[in-house]
Amino acid sequence: MISFNSFSLDNGLRVLVHEDSSVQIAVLNLLYQVGSRNEHPNKTGFAHLFEHLMFGGSKNIPSYDEPLQKVGGENNAFTNTDITNYYLTVPAANIETGFWLESDRMLSLSFDPQVLEVQRKVVIEEFKQRYLNQPYGDVWLKLRPLAYTQHPYQWATIGKEISHIENATMDDVQTFFYQHYRPNNATLVVAGNVTTAQVKALAEKWFGPIPSGEKNVKTLPQEPKQKEKRIQTVRAKVPANALYMAWHMPGRFESGYYACDLLSDVLSRGKSSRLFQTLVKEKQIFSSISSFVTGTIDPGLFVVSGRLSDGITPEQGEHEIQIVLEKLKQEIKEEELTKVKNQAQSSHVFGEIEVMNRAMNLAFASLSGDAGLVNKEADLIASVTKEELVSAAKNILREENCNVLYYLKEN
Repeated sequence: MISFNSFSLDNGLRVLVHEDSSVQIAVLNLLYQVGSRNEHPNKTGFAHLFEHLMFGGSKNIPSYDEPLQKVGGENNAFTNTDITNYYLTVPAANIETGFWLESDRMLSLSFDPQVLEVQRKVVIEEFKQRYLNQPYGDVWLKLRPLAYTQHPYQWATIGKEISHIENATMDDVQTFFYQHYRPNNATLVVAGNVTTAQVKALAEKWFGPIPSGEKNVKTLPQEPKQKEKRIQTVRAKVPANALYMAWHMPGRFESGYYACDLLSDVLSRGKSSRLFQTLVKEKQIFSSISSFVTGTIDPGLFVVSGRLSDGITPEQGEHEIQIVLEKLKQEIKEEELTKVKNQAQSSHVFGEIEVMNRAMNLAFASLSGDAGLVNKEADLIASVTKEELVSAAKNILREENCNVLYYLKEN
């Protein structure tokens, strides 16, 4: 159970406070509601670029890391399709340093042309190393546009192509910043050895004067219901043939999400799971196989992926997966559901040991419109029935809802 208090500033910043006097640290987690889905189709990769730019100096502070390190603090950030999340940890006595640093870069970045050039090169190099020059690295650059024809989930967080970052101008950067990195588009969670009164005073002092931005009312294009199976074949210098299958499924806060999540666990969580037992251990069709859900806010993807054993064609692998899925649609045993529920509950409990994780979970839950969801998830997982899993399998894992990528090694 994560206890918390909440309030909002006049500029729209939402603040959540989780008090825990048993620790000696304080955590600031600042979540901006901007991810790759908020980008223009011809200017992608900007949210990820900003993850880097936000550490390159702000209006009054030339170096973000140096003053934080002087007070014993640590920090990091991540970007995905839906959010950009910045987080730091400091000794509780030095909590105000965190407020000073985070508020100044929310107020304004330095917009130093040299910083832009440095971070542009960093991002371009990351694009090349992780996505273009690594075996299977470009899978999501190909699978996303195959599965999504309208929704901006059709491009990866890194962006569609390197040229979008290469051609980003300072005007582009400033426009994107003032559109999205505003207090009314952010949620601040402060957790650890703090009090709500203390946080309220510091939030008013440091964040209160920052002007609110224009309310983002842009409506994202909705992905039309897929009516026929899509298949794409690519060839590259990879060690083994691989197969990727993706079906559209409910979003993170929609009804049916937990059933799909547990269904993916039944298929591949652990060596007793159906896909591993049947296709890796018994039939040796795949050398490795997994299934997972993307967990995006808007409708996401249920994915099955695997590396094929030598001599097995992607068509054979797909056929064998379909056999497993058809059996799944017929029956799910009570012991299977109990096992994956226990695993999910254990992960949930373990994930709340660290105060940083509690702060992140609170921030993300708030995106649903109810931060209290963070304390309801365990019950929502526990309430899923076998019948709901079977129904999810039948409704989601349909051929006309499927996107298949054959990733073949060059001869």
